[in-house]
Amino acid sequence: MSTALITHHAFLDHDTGPGHPESADRLRAVLAALEDEAFAPLLREIAPAATREQLLRVHPADYVDAILAIRLAPGQLAEIDDSTVISAGSIDAALHAAGAAIAGVDAVMEGWARTAFAAVRPPGHHAGPREPGGFCLFNNVAVAALHARERWGVERVAVVDFDVHHGQGTQAIFENDPYLFYASSHEHPLYPGTGFARERGIARNILNVPLPPGSDSADFRAAWAETILPALDEFAPGLLIISAGFDAHRSDPLAHLALETEDFTWITAELIALADRHCAGRLVSALEGGYDLNALGKSAAAHVLALMRAA
Repeated sequence: MSTALITHHAFLDHDTGPGHPESADRLRAVLAALEDEAFAPLLREIAPAATREQLLRVHPADYVDAILAIRLAPGQLAEIDDSTVISAGSIDAALHAAGAAIAGVDAVMEGWARTAFAAVRPPGHHAGPREPGGFCLFNNVAVAALHARERWGVERVAVVDFDVHHGQGTQAIFENDPYLFYASSHEHPLYPGTGFARERGIARNILNVPLPPGSDSADFRAAWAETILPALDEFAPGLLIISAGFDAHRSDPLAHLALETEDFTWITAELIALADRHCAGRLVSALEGGYDLNALGKSAAAHVLALMRAA
């Protein structure tokens, strides 16, 4: 078995306008880094579009239909909120982003890949059941988690999130379901202002480790080794999904943590070991944030290389 890389050309047609940090150049940087000879063994797959039925497992019908009904002319941009900009290609991109995460689940459950990386945009972890925001329209990892339950009968699914921003959308979707687990390390205070340690969910199935500005590799590794990874072992998921944001890197312009590229190798290896213990090695990762193009490319490459070593 190997690692699947799932992406789609539609992601480059999601135009957020000049100067917006969540630009198509982000995905270009990731894909360019994955063209190195070391990544030749990747199983490169084209992402399908998520269906309305798949989205409805997470988002209410009125929300899904309102997003799908958006029609913009070529070259036209619209603001959904003060940070989330869409264009004529954005809705198609959002459908394929959720579809890529779903395809990653199918790949590891069917067994032709052991791990999968969905190189997508727009990201998803800030999208709540009824709310877009933070550059996100649909919650890609939550749609994938509920697909794993419905299609594959996976009873317990965990999403872990090392993006520098708290995934309040994923937390809102998971917090009242004891068979879903969400864990996040993130800078605090920082957008979106959520993710306090006291937020624990209906069955202690939410775990947040806020990190103060300036936290470094040692702080990040301690948060995971001492708190998040033991809780994940206790939850014992049947499938592990990663919200893989790389904006906790010291070079990122939108935050103030001080991680190095090697930290993403370390946490990926730790999560692979956990997946080996509980999920027969099955692990799916989906791209979230990361806004320094050089750091994003190198960090995503380190993450995928670690996934490949496991496979």
